[in-house]
Amino acid sequence: MRFLYSFLNWLIFLFCAPFFEGVMRRITARVQSRKGPPLLQPYYDILKLLGKESMNSTGHRIFNAAPMIAFASISAVAVLAPLGSRPGALASHADIITLIYLLTLGGVSVLLGALASRNTFAVIGASREMVTMIMVEPVLAMTLILGAVKAKSLMPVGAAFGAKTAGFGISSALMLVVYLLALQAFAGRQPFDIPEAEVELLEGPYIEYSGPGYALFRCYIMMKRMFYAGLFIAAFVPVIRGLPYVLGLMAHLAGILVVFVIISLVGATNPRLRIDQAVKYYAVLILAALCAVGLAAKGF
Repeated sequence: MRFLYSFLNWLIFLFCAPFFEGVMRRITARVQSRKGPPLLQPYYDILKLLGKESMNSTGHRIFNAAPMIAFASISAVAVLAPLGSRPGALASHADIITLIYLLTLGGVSVLLGALASRNTFAVIGASREMVTMIMVEPVLAMTLILGAVKAKSLMPVGAAFGAKTAGFGISSALMLVVYLLALQAFAGRQPFDIPEAEVELLEGPYIEYSGPGYALFRCYIMMKRMFYAGLFIAAFVPVIRGLPYVLGLMAHLAGILVVFVIISLVGATNPRLRIDQAVKYYAVLILAALCAVGLAAKGF
């Protein structure tokens, strides 16, 4: 039965992530006084890409393998991630280090694919993606570490729920603020859509991709955004733990929808930051996250 929940986790991520992407597009369009695409447009885009030919101008094997590695890594994360009130069957066979490794692997595959394309815009986008990974991923790691310290467990479920189940103290409140301020960067939306920067870099790391390869990358991006939003709800919103599975799942998805609405509103009303401005912002978040972990270790 637990394996069924794990497979269900993956299916929910796979089929719900494009819907949340559609919500973001629609809200962004409304804020900018446009009609916007239909909510189901991301599904149409993926199906259309899957039916097209995948072009490889470089002939490099890494270029072809990168989208598959990225999709495989986020699929593994989806299986391990807490969704609703039940963990997946594989959650007991991994820890937060595995989770962070898998998320990092997806980002590295994006970098390798961009570098293998030998496109100038892709290389610039890859360099910005690398900076973003180095500066933002520590915030995620420290969020999980804080939960692990409070729950005294490195298991993904214990670390995810630890911030609230072990007592919502000063450290948890500080990390909540830090994670909330980092959500735009996690989602890669304005003002932190610096690696893609459509006007400047024409999709950046993904500029040379087409067909099924680009479809896999799009799925990777959407599922990763859903994971970050879902982790925020699991870690800081005390409405899921203890509920029956169906009610917990519905509450979790509703919370994710609210997070996506917030991301959309912030992204639609803020201009893109320069890379140096973003780095300074990330540095402040890392320092605040370190303080939160230190307070948690002291029992606050």
